[in-house]
Amino acid sequence: MDQELSLSASSKFGQVRWLILFGVWLIYFCFGLTIASMAPLLSPISAELGIGNGLMGVILGAWPLTYILAAIPCGILLDRLGARRMLLLAALVMAASGLARSYAETPVELLIAVALFGIGGPMISVGAPKIIARLFQGKTRATAMGIYVTGPYLGGILSLSLTNSVVMPLVGNDWRAVMLVYAILVALSGCVWFAIASLRVARAHSGDEEGGKKFNMSAFLEIVRLPEVQLILAMSIGIFFINHGLNNWLPEILRSHGFSAVKAGYWAAIPSSIGIIGALIIPRLAVPERRLWVMAVLFLFSMTASLLLQVSSGPLLVAGLVLQGTARGTMMTVAILLLMETPRIPEERLGLAGGLFFTFAEIGGVMGPITFGILSDLSGDFVLPLAVLTVVCLVLLTILARLRALLQQ
Repeated sequence: MDQELSLSASSKFGQVRWLILFGVWLIYFCFGLTIASMAPLLSPISAELGIGNGLMGVILGAWPLTYILAAIPCGILLDRLGARRMLLLAALVMAASGLARSYAETPVELLIAVALFGIGGPMISVGAPKIIARLFQGKTRATAMGIYVTGPYLGGILSLSLTNSVVMPLVGNDWRAVMLVYAILVALSGCVWFAIASLRVARAHSGDEEGGKKFNMSAFLEIVRLPEVQLILAMSIGIFFINHGLNNWLPEILRSHGFSAVKAGYWAAIPSSIGIIGALIIPRLAVPERRLWVMAVLFLFSMTASLLLQVSSGPLLVAGLVLQGTARGTMMTVAILLLMETPRIPEERLGLAGGLFFTFAEIGGVMGPITFGILSDLSGDFVLPLAVLTVVCLVLLTILARLRALLQQ
């Protein structure tokens, strides 16, 4: 996908690019499904395998750690090979991770199975923004990004709300069978994507078969040395710290407030449901001239949510879940838009830039779940981990202020 596409393309291209977007969305849906698949099942998994919160935090943070190592190579490989084969491979790797989880007999085996997901993850996270950047421009690009970001939200909603209430009873309350069912769904999504991306008209307009540029360390340094990129990368760490910490531990936070497993799953799905609305609306509002202000509001929402989630019940807890959902996915989308539209990043470097973004971001993805697990073990509740989120939000606001000053120079 290395040839530039314009809005003056034929009507056939106008139709096929939305079909390609659906294929990306479906893969991303299963990405979110897999990420959230363990959160509703932490109690039975921990009980069977003898895992405490601290060790479970390490296991939950295993795939972001693998992701860090794989993101830049995946960005380079994407630019060379194209998205059609890469996204199929991503789906197969994620399915293999789910299959391996269903057979894990020890904490180490479960850790390895979860870590495997981190190899497939960046193939999607790096590939999707580049596909959108090639197929869409202007406001339609923001719309397309908002649409595909709803994929992991819906996947997360399905996992959080239906795992304990529907899927577990259907498979005899066996968490291993749940992992297997989800693995099959992920593999099927890869087949659907490959069928769409292999259509002649899709391949003709995507440019996916063209050879990409070969990148070396100088190409990496060309991007990372830009001060504005450095600040965006720093923000990405904090954003993913928040997102991954709450993605993995929100059901347990709610259970610590006295919720049952099923009720906690339904309530934990509220942020994802709200996030879908935010992902469709907020990126369109975040036009370049007010994008930084939108990001500031999202950071303030996240900070307020970290305080309200300490409330055990009532309207304040609901408000915290709504604010957290509004901020969670949209922060990432706006940050990617900031990076992809940085004037000094060449168009042919977008795949590498995406790999760079997620490499740094997943540092926070590792730290978030681990920090939550360790601090909750030490304190006996989730007050201290949520207080850390408040501090992270304050740091993000400081970084954003520095980025604004830099861009105004």
